[in-house]
Amino acid sequence: MVAPDLPRIVTTKRHVDNRGWFSESFHEQRLRELGIICRFVQDNQSSSNNAGTLRGLHFQLPPAAQAKLVMVVRGKILDVAVDVRRGSPTYGKHISAELSADCGRQLYIPVGFAHGFLTLTDDVVVIYKVSEYYAPAHDSGLRFDDPDISVPWPMSNDRIIISDKDARLPYLREFDSPFTYDGHPLMPLAAKVD
Repeated sequence: MVAPDLPRIVTTKRHVDNRGWFSESFHEQRLRELGIICRFVQDNQSSSNNAGTLRGLHFQLPPAAQAKLVMVVRGKILDVAVDVRRGSPTYGKHISAELSADCGRQLYIPVGFAHGFLTLTDDVVVIYKVSEYYAPAHDSGLRFDDPDISVPWPMSNDRIIISDKDARLPYLREFDSPFTYDGHPLMPLAAKVD
C-alpha cells in the first residue's frame, strides 16, 4: 500500500568518524520505500544573510505544480507547509519543523501545499529539489502573516525580512485553490529514516 502524499520528515543516516560525517542526501529508492514517489527534476539553492529572513509561502499552480524536498546545508530554519487542497478538512492548517545543517532532517512537501521558511540564524543556505521546472507564469503564494493560517513564527513581524513580491501575495480567503483533496488530511509530522 502506498502512503498518502502528505508532508513528512525524512531523516538521513549519518556515518560519523573522527573526520566528521558522511550522508546520502538523496536516494530515490529509499524515498520510494517511504512513499515519496515523485520524480525530482530541478535543484534550487537559496542563501540568506540574516536571521529573520522569510521566504514564502510559495507554490506553483497546475499544470506546473511542484513537490519539494527541503534540506539545510548551513544554519537553521523553521520550515512550514500549509494545506491548500480545496475540500480538505485541514485546509489552511499548517505543520512546521526545524531543519538545520546539524540535524540531517529534510522536509518533503507534496503538491497541494504552500511552502515557506524563516531563517533562525544568520548565514543560512537551503537546498531543495522540485518535481517540476520553475514556471514563472504559474508562480503563486500566500501571505506569511495570514491570520486564517496563523503560523506562529518565532519572531515578531517587525523583525521579519521579506521581499516586495512576498509582501504583495494574497490572503487565503482571496485564493481560489486549483488543488484537490485526496482523502488524506494533514497529519502531525513523524520522522522517517532514509
